[in-house]
Amino acid sequence: MLPVADKYADLVRRLQQLAPVAVAFSGGVDSTLLLRVARDVLGADRVLALTAVSPLLPRHELERSQQLARILGVRQLLLETPDLNLPDIFSNQQRRCYFCKKAILTSFLAKTEELGFANLVDGSNSDDLNDFRPGRAAANELGIHSPLTDAGFNKAEIRQLSRHLDLPTWDLPSFACLASRIPYGTAITRERLAQIEHCESHLRQLDFRLYRVRYHGNLARIELAPEELARLLEPGLRENIIHVFKTAGFNYVTLDLQGYRTGSMNETS
Repeated sequence: MLPVADKYADLVRRLQQLAPVAVAFSGGVDSTLLLRVARDVLGADRVLALTAVSPLLPRHELERSQQLARILGVRQLLLETPDLNLPDIFSNQQRRCYFCKKAILTSFLAKTEELGFANLVDGSNSDDLNDFRPGRAAANELGIHSPLTDAGFNKAEIRQLSRHLDLPTWDLPSFACLASRIPYGTAITRERLAQIEHCESHLRQLDFRLYRVRYHGNLARIELAPEELARLLEPGLRENIIHVFKTAGFNYVTLDLQGYRTGSMNETS
């Protein structure tokens, strides 16, 4: 039996009412499920995947979204946005996410209308309603539809349904843009984003599953899943990571003993 069958039926009805749809598609757990269900329900010709290209987003995330769009057989358009030179983004104040999301979704809406799609939908879920997410305000202001939220799906149910549908993203770790690694009030620059991305890519290549590299000037603070903390201290691996991080421009490389947690940059703001 299909898991969360009642919510799935509600999601189907909502997508049918909104069709044809453009999906704000990152290649993450939520938007991949939404794109898959939209394709199944509406047909590939009535679905469009819109993906942002930005230094705020790691290259491997973009490449994964492209691979998933090909697997699902859905047309994908890549839109370069937002502009890091915008003061509301560059200055990195607490509402940065609002301005960034608004810039991205405004661009997506324009393309949605240009190509004749009726509505733009995103992959927000009901858990997002209980978290600090300034970007949600931008989506609400612009009239972006969130059918997963409206159908009552939470993150655990999205993973459950994704696994039932054999989506490779069902157990994908949560992701946030690279700007979330930089403390509020510290300017966002391409150089800093590239420095963070380089170090996180190295951790990924070393098969760490859940990680963040938090930027604190000349100090990098590594957050890992609690079960992965000990591995970083293995002989040879610790020295390797230190070398790569220092080569990237950090003078100090630290391990956060609390481990990975969402919103850690909000703890001192």
